[in-house]
Amino acid sequence: MMKEATLSIFWIKCKNNAWCSLHHVDLSHNYYDNFEGIYIIWYWDNFGNPVTVKVGQGNIRNRLTAHRSDPQIQGYAHLDLLVTWTAIPSYLLDGVEAYLGKVLNPRVGSLFPDAKPIPVELPFIVNPPWNKPDRQARPY
Repeated sequence: MMKEATLSIFWIKCKNNAWCSLHHVDLSHNYYDNFEGIYIIWYWDNFGNPVTVKVGQGNIRNRLTAHRSDPQIQGYAHLDLLVTWTAIPSYLLDGVEAYLGKVLNPRVGSLFPDAKPIPVELPFIVNPPWNKPDRQARPY
């Protein structure tokens, strides 16, 4: 059985190659004029694992601006929400969002496009091997 190819994409970071804070990205910059793509909003848990809050697509400026005041998403604001996005050709948007929704299981929003999932490289490691319990470990 052949493994399905994963689409290689470039996830955006901010200054000093750090992940962008949802609340500090300067969305007024002309870089965001007509910028369409996929985005992920998340935070790091106490163990350094990513916890996805929202996956979506559309005009990045408009969507992120709306999420800055969305009560469901802002319920996680105290956890220092991060965001990344990438440009994706419009004909791939639904498939990529369907894949990310399935793999990342976001806390907010459960409806994703009814499209064949298109696997993409993730911006972070989900369920890293160093965070799995050791099967040999004994509780005593």
